[in-house]
Amino acid sequence: MIRDWLRAFWLNRLTPRDAITLTQRNVYIMPTRPGWAMALTLLVLLIASINYQLNLGYVLTFLLAGSALVGMHVCHATLRGLTLKLKPCEPVFLGSNATVSVLLSSESRNIRYGIGVAVWRSDRWNFANVPASGTATVHVSFLPPQRGLHPLPLLTAQTRYPLGTFRVWNLWRPAATVLVYPHPEDHPPPLPPGRPSAGAAVAVHHEGAGEFDGVRAYRRGDPLKTVVWKKAAKSDTLVSRDTQQVQRVELWLDLAQTSVPAGTAAPLERRLSRLCAWVLMADLQKLHYGLRLGDLEIPPGSGDTHTRTCLQALALY
Repeated sequence: MIRDWLRAFWLNRLTPRDAITLTQRNVYIMPTRPGWAMALTLLVLLIASINYQLNLGYVLTFLLAGSALVGMHVCHATLRGLTLKLKPCEPVFLGSNATVSVLLSSESRNIRYGIGVAVWRSDRWNFANVPASGTATVHVSFLPPQRGLHPLPLLTAQTRYPLGTFRVWNLWRPAATVLVYPHPEDHPPPLPPGRPSAGAAVAVHHEGAGEFDGVRAYRRGDPLKTVVWKKAAKSDTLVSRDTQQVQRVELWLDLAQTSVPAGTAAPLERRLSRLCAWVLMADLQKLHYGLRLGDLEIPPGSGDTHTRTCLQALALY
């Protein structure tokens, strides 16, 4: 209990930031298990050398101790002075891993070997070697628990270079967030029917019938792109689309009119999941659609920007 409280108190003191430079104030060092085993071995060698007056034993003991001491300084210097910077995080769908890209920058003239980055208290490490006066990119991932805007988890960087007897690490609290969209329904029903409205003259295609409304007999000089070739193949008569008689069909995706089976767990999340799938379907079919979420109404539109706006509204609802 006290240990958890002390850990929480220490972690809350970390200032959120998207870039951090590692110094002596925020870099920590401790022996690893092989390091403790080596220390125990050196103690045994020293006691045996004293008891039996073994000069070669003294040489071996102090040679190994000196190597461990030099390795400690090299290990600490490998991480000290390194700059870590976050790259913008792309939105993800619920159930998918969010990828965090960390840029490692070094101004040292020496190569920094074996720099690992991971989510704190996770065993999935990604390592990179940072070249002299250069940069390297490391990607780590985590699974967001639910949709919405989430802060990035605690990150940690470490190295055990060169001997593996010491572990030097740092804890980093990022200030950035990641947007998590709802999980698209796996097998959604077809899109709801569109509603005709007075607007610009466009051709409306009914997917079920495979034909166009508002057709007339072909007139000399009509552009070939207005010819309905499917009707011409069936009746051997050329017909053209009459764009003056066609109305625009607006597709509205409304949360209030989206139903799920009774007794479904988390009905709101299931409805948002279906709307998410419909938004992706409408975007794939290049349809003109709008979104209603309670008091929020996104006017009909199309394109990547409109799709991202709708998905963001679903994520934050």
